[in-house]
Amino acid sequence: MTMIEAINDAMHVALEQDPQVVVFGQDVGFFGGVFRATEGLQRKHGIERVFDTPIAEGGIVAIAVGMGAYGKRPVVEIQFADYIYPATDQLISEAARLRYRTAGEWWSPITVRSPYGGGIFGGQTHSQSPEGIFAHVAGLKTVIPSTPYDAKGLLIAAIEDDDPVLFFEPKRLYNGPFDGHHDRPVMPWSGHPASEVPEGHYSIPLGQANIVRPGADVSVLAYGTMVHVALAAAESTAVDAEVIDLRSLVPLDLGTITRSVQKTGRCVVVHEATRTCGFGAELAALVQEHCFFDLEAPVERVTGWDTPYPHAFEWEYFPGPKRLGDALKRILEV
Repeated sequence: MTMIEAINDAMHVALEQDPQVVVFGQDVGFFGGVFRATEGLQRKHGIERVFDTPIAEGGIVAIAVGMGAYGKRPVVEIQFADYIYPATDQLISEAARLRYRTAGEWWSPITVRSPYGGGIFGGQTHSQSPEGIFAHVAGLKTVIPSTPYDAKGLLIAAIEDDDPVLFFEPKRLYNGPFDGHHDRPVMPWSGHPASEVPEGHYSIPLGQANIVRPGADVSVLAYGTMVHVALAAAESTAVDAEVIDLRSLVPLDLGTITRSVQKTGRCVVVHEATRTCGFGAELAALVQEHCFFDLEAPVERVTGWDTPYPHAFEWEYFPGPKRLGDALKRILEV
């Protein structure tokens, strides 16, 4: 499956297995979503369980919070992550706090799906990476898959979770990963090992990272699209890098991170979002706190620029295999 097909299949499975699951958002019903992630769901499961909403992100998430408290399991789509900001108050002030403020009497078992990141020439308002904003909020979980297999298993786990989960989908990976040799090209998922997605129900626990490439020289912490950039950089530089796919930022698998850095003595963090206050800063701080006496060099970050999303220069803005590869070689020289 492609990642889009895996995400679609995950929602089919959830709708079939739990009558409390509902799917809604802008154009997700009859049209099947702008990226076709919800295609066929309404035809199979009916208009009462898969339905369209007005263009009102705050209202979409507010409805989801109410339905979740009432016993439903809403899966809502925000058409692009750039559009999520009108719903920020509902996510932060309501969904994230509901379980705590009611002493566990009510909770918010909602999943908010959204395509995020650049790479499709979407410009400033269709290309942002806001994961760091929401990872900061206590009570919200933040998940970002890198393969079709993970996308299906993590999305099912998110839907079944009793807490609110933001599920950011790297749209640059919807149809295929990087080929490992250039900054730009993408190849189809067809034939790629990570495209093998089992039928039916399976889930991947939130907060469980995946070591996608064992290594001994340096630990590379990545998620989403940057996992494939990290693999390409390790291949092109012949650095024995251990690449860790975080899968979820909150909850974070700190154990896998610390064991890796204690083994390699070096750490590079890579993400597409802007550098200042990006999630890489939190990762660097955690590595320093837990692995200080094991480090042979300062933790290095490879990130997007501290600018509004630069549509005209987006491929220079993205950390690519060359920029990350230079960082891998540089940290080994310290």
